[in-house]
Amino acid sequence: MGVSRRISRRKFCSASAAAAVTALASPLPALAQSAARIVVIGGGFGGASCARALKQIDPKLQVTLVEPNRIFTACPFSNNVIAGLRSIEEQKFGYDKIAASGITVAALEATTINAAARTVGLADGTSLAYDRLVLSPGIELRFDALPGYDEAATAKMPHAWKAGEQTLLLRKQLEAMDDGGLVVIAAPANPFRCPPGPYERACLIAHYLKTKKPRSKLIILDAKDTFSKQRLFQNAWKELYPGMVEWISLSQGGKVNAVDPATNTLITDFGNHTAQVANVIPPQRAGRIAAIAGATDNTGWCAIDPVTFESRSAPNIHVIGDACLAGAMPKSAFSANAQAKTCANAIATLVAGRSPAAPKLINTCYSLAAPDYGISIAGVYHPKNGLLADVEGAGGVSPLEASRDFRAREADYAQSWFATITAEVFG
Repeated sequence: MGVSRRISRRKFCSASAAAAVTALASPLPALAQSAARIVVIGGGFGGASCARALKQIDPKLQVTLVEPNRIFTACPFSNNVIAGLRSIEEQKFGYDKIAASGITVAALEATTINAAARTVGLADGTSLAYDRLVLSPGIELRFDALPGYDEAATAKMPHAWKAGEQTLLLRKQLEAMDDGGLVVIAAPANPFRCPPGPYERACLIAHYLKTKKPRSKLIILDAKDTFSKQRLFQNAWKELYPGMVEWISLSQGGKVNAVDPATNTLITDFGNHTAQVANVIPPQRAGRIAAIAGATDNTGWCAIDPVTFESRSAPNIHVIGDACLAGAMPKSAFSANAQAKTCANAIATLVAGRSPAAPKLINTCYSLAAPDYGISIAGVYHPKNGLLADVEGAGGVSPLEASRDFRAREADYAQSWFATITAEVFG
């Protein structure tokens, strides 16, 4: 798409912020005298955003955020940590400001949900009653989906798809690898968290290899024939890392059918690949509490009403973020934040006895091909035929032929986006 037909990242983000403020500022009918009890499970970009939005819409709402971890470690920009460009400490955020805003933060794991009684059971044996429940549990890695790859195997072949210790393990393996070694990334089939993530990771690992271990090579074994921002990533590989990055698609034999952690071998129909560093990103499904709540379907994800994000199978339970099936809207931190605000508005309206209006949601996703080389994709989504569909003609991608100055600006926008969203959610 040409520059003249695309939305600039700066204008798009400004429009997104304005839309969010407008949504939160929309007048709502007076709530019932008895304040509604809203429980939100999951303290990531979706759950924490929803809890804060609910409290902003109506301070009288009794909002409880259930999150067992006292520190949230963000996945966006964790690929920079793997590549040695960023400290893991810069990815960590606490919940003190959320608690200070009048939200009750329960630092316990939710273990049971009684949808009929509208109660959430916690790990200490206590329970919380709710009028509406929001689930934002993120993902669960499917250790039953790839022969040879179980939780024990992650100590040898890290997934690093949940930020934290796995992120640091993959970084340490790269640092310990010999110059001339082979790095292999196994990318899963759709759907999964952060569709461009494996390819950004390939870029930033290639950047590390180019600067520290230039005789090394990286192979992406992919269970797909296409991926997000594909032409932009492939253009970056040619421009920045010629001869270093090889992508093997599904039709070329890229799907990994099994792994052998003892030898760091990934097995495909077309041959085996033995790596010095193997990053295996397995198939995923909604976080476990969603299945306990009865909100998942046979795909392992949660079908939702695109207007309210209420579960199709569990009444009075809403699902946002990576766990939900959001149609054309991808699984990203920006999506989770946008869905959280839409869901909060819908809940406040429902509690007041009214029907929510159909929303429009925005997602913008930045990826770094190098520290000073950014690319992006943006979209606008609305309910259509029971799903969230693209708004035709809205959004766009970075131009394929762009100057390095343009790429550098997009890298700066990515940094600004992360600083803005984390300040909004956790600050």
